[in-house]
Amino acid sequence: MGASCLRINPGNIGNNQRILDVIKAAKNNNCSIRIGVNAGSLDKRLLEKYKEPCPEALVESAMQNVKLLEDNDFFNFKISVKSSDIFLTVKAYKQLSEVCNYPLHLGVTEAGGLLTGSIKSSIGIGKLLMEGIGDTIRVSLSSDPEDEVKAGYEILKSLGIRSRGVNIISCPSCARQAFPVIETVRLLEKKLAHIKKPISLSIIGCVVNGPGEAAQTEIGLTGGGQDNNLLYLSGVPHTKVPSSEIIDKVVKLVEKKIKD
Repeated sequence: MGASCLRINPGNIGNNQRILDVIKAAKNNNCSIRIGVNAGSLDKRLLEKYKEPCPEALVESAMQNVKLLEDNDFFNFKISVKSSDIFLTVKAYKQLSEVCNYPLHLGVTEAGGLLTGSIKSSIGIGKLLMEGIGDTIRVSLSSDPEDEVKAGYEILKSLGIRSRGVNIISCPSCARQAFPVIETVRLLEKKLAHIKKPISLSIIGCVVNGPGEAAQTEIGLTGGGQDNNLLYLSGVPHTKVPSSEIIDKVVKLVEKKIKD
């Protein structure tokens, strides 16, 4: 089937002739290119010049290859300047955004495992997106590729850039909770994973913050203990629900809501 986009790494692709060969093939097959600069594989000349990977080195590497593509009448490309260091990554993208208007592909490369990598990526990618920098993203995790997609989507959803699916607002473990919030949220995430339509849901274990959060969500649940947990619809009290029936009641309400 071929590829719709490919990546060249300026640090290890070799001489310019190899890049010219890639450009020719990309033109012949209507394929876009990502200039993918990586702090871990900068070419020796730039390392000798700057002594170590730094924002200036990453940006210079990217712009050298931008010129090569431009000189060969190729403009169907985007650029990334990734590092495993969040600060280096953010500074490099900021500098790059000031010297060119091409699409930027964001990412913290080699970010680590599922938890660590998701956190690092959220900080780096999120900060840049909040400043209006970036056009595409990739969360690089030492985990299942599906986890990368999920983490990336959660970043976009948290920033209000994407709004598909159920957005659950929930509290942490607390002595005030009237039902097992953590387990409830885990089960709801699993049972509502098929929902594509945007909908907001608050799951709060007590009445301290529950009514306020329910007022901001389409469906809300506030813990009251035993049979006194209260379900809200658009901030208005709807019905009381026993703790043993929370999962079924909430799932049914969500599925009914998206059909209305």
